[in-house]
Amino acid sequence: MPLAYEEQIKLLNRIIEQQAARISEQDSTIKELRTLVTELRSLKANLEETLEEFRRQLFGTKSEKTSSVEGESLNPTENGETPETTAIIKEHTRIRRKKSTREERYANLPIRDVICSVADAERFCDYCNAEMQFLCYKEVRTELRITPAKVERIRYLQEVLICPECRKDGDGTIVQAGIPTPLMPHSPASASTVSYVMFHKSFVNTPYYRQEACMFQLGLNLPRETMANWYIHGALDYFQPIYHRMHELLLQRDIIHADETTCQVLHEEGKAPESTSYMWIYLSGSDGHAPIVLYDYQAGRNGDFPKNFLEGFSGMVQCDGYSGYNKVEDVILVCCVAHCRRKFFEAIPAQRRRELKLLYIDSEVSIKKPDTLSPEERKTMIPAEVGLLYCNQLFFIEKGLKGLDPEERKAKRLELEIPVWDSFWNFIEALDPLGGSKLAKAVTYAKNHRETLCNYLLDGRCELSNNAAERRAKSYAIGRKNFLFHNSVSGAEASAIVYSMIETAKANKINVFQYLYTVLLYMPDYKNEPKGIEILLPWSDFIKERCTGLIDTETLTPENRGLLPI
Repeated sequence: MPLAYEEQIKLLNRIIEQQAARISEQDSTIKELRTLVTELRSLKANLEETLEEFRRQLFGTKSEKTSSVEGESLNPTENGETPETTAIIKEHTRIRRKKSTREERYANLPIRDVICSVADAERFCDYCNAEMQFLCYKEVRTELRITPAKVERIRYLQEVLICPECRKDGDGTIVQAGIPTPLMPHSPASASTVSYVMFHKSFVNTPYYRQEACMFQLGLNLPRETMANWYIHGALDYFQPIYHRMHELLLQRDIIHADETTCQVLHEEGKAPESTSYMWIYLSGSDGHAPIVLYDYQAGRNGDFPKNFLEGFSGMVQCDGYSGYNKVEDVILVCCVAHCRRKFFEAIPAQRRRELKLLYIDSEVSIKKPDTLSPEERKTMIPAEVGLLYCNQLFFIEKGLKGLDPEERKAKRLELEIPVWDSFWNFIEALDPLGGSKLAKAVTYAKNHRETLCNYLLDGRCELSNNAAERRAKSYAIGRKNFLFHNSVSGAEASAIVYSMIETAKANKINVFQYLYTVLLYMPDYKNEPKGIEILLPWSDFIKERCTGLIDTETLTPENRGLLPI
């Protein structure tokens, strides 16, 4: 029988409710799927971006430089081609560095004349048989001659005198000659040998096993274990007092650059051999005083390490924005603009980097200001390129301020660079990058370090970047690529001290080997003498006089070195 009208209505309502619930469930599922698709697209874009970056690091160039000539288009077209345009190039003056002559390049080298004499049979005239007379020497050519290293065994023979008259009475009076203090008692190590090992290990970046092979070619069978012991003892016993004094002087400066790089120590208590340790780098800023560069080995990257090393320092610390430096007390942190620039550079796809016509930071050609870009030019540029252009403009302005005194430099910065920063921050605030993308990381980095990025404006002695510290980190990284790891903590600490001596000597423009040799020559007698340590600092007049020229281990020896003028 047909259902009653009311029952039909109820059944129809139930069907409608079920359909409505099903539609609502479908809408919810569709919404979730759309969200999932959006997230997957974002993830796909980020993974592709990461993959491209890995490919660039593995197969491509790692340089951040991009070159151009003024008048070229700043923007690639969609098909990757740059349209031909006619542009008026503003005339500019470029000072070309004069090429050095051979005489200038070889001016510091000693000269030895080789006289080529006429043979005895040819010293008589072919026509009259008269004996020929000397006329002159004619210079034919100049060549460079290198004498390889020579290893000698030096035996110290001590003269002993005895009184003959006292000897008759059976009570002989004996006088012995003074001898130089040995570098390492009961060891054949000398100042020249240890400095040779240190120089080749940490300056030439030759590992011990290669030095061992080279020594064998010189006739010396010197095991690598012995070289390592000499290196460690020489650094900890004789270089460490100078290192500590330079540390004290560094803390008295107003500006310090800081950075850190990884290293590996095989035998360290409480750590696995494959674990990562760190070599920290600290150096003085452009304050007009003698430069100081110090390395400090630590087992980790905790902010307590720079806090302890810089205890007592109250000034400005230029760094890369690593949060660990926030633990350093009573300092003003200055974040590196080059790191900010690098973030935007990495956010540009690899293909566009190759087509990009942005000027590199040291370019002598004027850089187009981002604010002067036309709307059409803006549309063809991605945000990362605009951010890079702002950073390039700051570096180009800085290039024109080199050589100014700090106060004038600060005034020019406030006049020329603050407007660039204001436009840059307005540009950053207007961006809404895809979450997790490299552009988002660049924008987040800039926002998180907004204050510290601009702190360099407080002092004209500050630099726009922390590249000075990064270059010193690179010096260690090149050596690390060769020796791979440190065997012990004492070896890592000794390396930090030796690298400090070498890099400080380089910064003070003195002969590195001669400096290491001179310090080892005098320190056995003066390592506990504060005045002696002061004289052996790399910027002292005594050191400049003896270590500015060529290497000399023959005239300046332990037996005739003399005394320090203290």
